Amino acid sequence: MVTTQIAVRLADHTVEELDRLVAQGLAPSRASVIERALAREFRRLIAEQDAAILAASGPDVEMDSLAQYASRAELDVD
Repeated sequence: MVTTQIAVRLADHTVEELDRLVAQGLAPSRASVIERALAREFRRLIAEQDAAILAASGPDVEMDSLAQYASRAELDVD
């Protein structure tokens, strides 16, 4: 995987929490925590868009088939 280094400014308490997670062995690095948080946020935004599409579809949308599909879909969560 190709990566790009960027600089971001975070509040001191946020960096302290990142460092605590790494020190406790709950995360391999600061970057890994931020990557996972961004991945969750991207998934949340996609889900929000999906919900808006479903809401705009009106009451005639067949939700049973969607629920059946969702129950079989593998979750990609950390």
